[in-house]
Amino acid sequence: MAHISPELLGILRCPVTGSTLELDGDELVANTPDATGTAPRYSLTEGIPVMLRPADVATAPAQETPTA
Repeated sequence: MAHISPELLGILRCPVTGSTLELDGDELVANTPDATGTAPRYSLTEGIPVMLRPADVATAPAQETPTA
């Protein structure tokens, strides 16, 4: 399970609904549903919230893995 400080969690807001977020396993979940009726979810990468709108994640370019 990822760790996010309570202070940071108190500041973060969903970029889609503007609502507060809560930690659910390794994701942040909005406390208010969006226009489709589902609560947006945001992944955590190495403990860092990826606060892209779900539609933006689908169109974002894949990150390249550095090679040695």
